[in-house]
Amino acid sequence: MKKYWLYLCLGVLSLVLMGCGARSASPVKATKVVGGLDHPWSMAFLPENEILITERSGQLRSVKKGKLSPPITGVPKVYAQGQGGLLGVAAHPQFPKNRLIYLAYSASGEGGASTELVRAQYYQGKLTNLQKLFIALPKLESAHHFGGRLLFDKQGYLYLTLGERGQQELAQDTSNHAGGVVRLKDDGRVPETNPLRGKAGAAPELFTYGHRNVQGIALNPSNGQVWTHEHGPQGGDEINILKAGANYGWPVITYGEEYGGGSVGEGKTKQAGMEQPVYYWTPSIAPSGMTFYSGDKYSGWNGSVFVGSLKFSKLVRLTLVGGKVAAEESLLEDELGRIRDVQQGPDGYLYLLNDESKGSLYRLEPSQ
Repeated sequence: MKKYWLYLCLGVLSLVLMGCGARSASPVKATKVVGGLDHPWSMAFLPENEILITERSGQLRSVKKGKLSPPITGVPKVYAQGQGGLLGVAAHPQFPKNRLIYLAYSASGEGGASTELVRAQYYQGKLTNLQKLFIALPKLESAHHFGGRLLFDKQGYLYLTLGERGQQELAQDTSNHAGGVVRLKDDGRVPETNPLRGKAGAAPELFTYGHRNVQGIALNPSNGQVWTHEHGPQGGDEINILKAGANYGWPVITYGEEYGGGSVGEGKTKQAGMEQPVYYWTPSIAPSGMTFYSGDKYSGWNGSVFVGSLKFSKLVRLTLVGGKVAAEESLLEDELGRIRDVQQGPDGYLYLLNDESKGSLYRLEPSQ
């Protein structure tokens, strides 16, 4: 009998030890580059190892040699309410020659607020020659779903992501910008090849529509495709590949449901003429920030897609096979707080921003 209890205890102890070791060590560690950021939202890499960072409350900062600059002057006034504020930042592909940077932000106007886009020249802590390039219409009395990510593609076109501002029906109405992704030339003009240009009643800036709130955009370096991700309601966060003029279905089709339960609309997940996502999450992870990794600093990660998760405070790595998501891995869970942005730096390392009142910029390094 004594032997029986001894073996039973040893078996229980073995199971406990197995459970304790089930969570493998992270292959990366996060090294803080700089702190003291007020809800950092987006970053852009400049020459000479300089990084521009937006703070949602309205400040643009520079990080160089591990030091955080005072707020850069010349930034436009932002509508810093709810999810609004100073959002995306991007450098012109020819930045060393023209010193141009682009800012997406929420701004007040007649009827409420919406996402706007400006460009300016950046010199030693100052923005000069500020030009307003785009105003999303309509402006609405809402403080959420502004989108706000920026991306230049291989042809030099600039993409700005938007949200439907909480008014679902606007996402299927191409006469406005809500729930769309717009494509512009670098000076704000509408490209001649935009899919809705010349169509009666359609907003010519639209490249795609039927989105809920797009807060991630990235260029696939292997083929030049533009990938995005957007927030679903309760479930149904999506990753999509942008196709000119395509309708991504919100709110007619979705893999999510209304907050608190219940179907969105008729509860459909598919409909002819509407795009299916490449990948979706149920339950939602609240994705934010997105990048393809093309470096050699981390073993086996080249070609992976990285997405920050606000809801679960982690970094998600997606493995692609044949252009489709084959596996998902969670990293840094509950270590840094809500991850707002992830980008690959010129040095080949991944950099993260966490969405905190005392937020920080981190560099990911191999743990061994």
